[in-house]
Amino acid sequence: MNIQAEKLKLIEWLAGVTDQTVIERIKYLKENQPAEADWWEEITQAEKDAIDQGLDDAQNGKVTAHEEVKKRYEKWL
Repeated sequence: MNIQAEKLKLIEWLAGVTDQTVIERIKYLKENQPAEADWWEEITQAEKDAIDQGLDDAQNGKVTAHEEVKKRYEKWL
C-alpha cells in the first residue's frame, strides 16, 4: 500500500463530504489521536544514563577527535 496515494484519496474524498456528522467524526478521530511517544520515554534507564554521561563528558572536554578515532580503528573500517 502506498500511504501517500491513500492519503491523497482520502483528502479528495474529504473535500467532497457535505455530511456534518462525518466531519465531526473525523474531527473526533483527529483530536483523540494518541500522542506519538517521545523516544526518550522508550529507552532504558541504562541508555539514558549513558547519554547523560556522554553529554557530561562532552561538556567537560573529555572527548576524542573524529580523526583520532578514525585513525585508531581504520583497520576495521
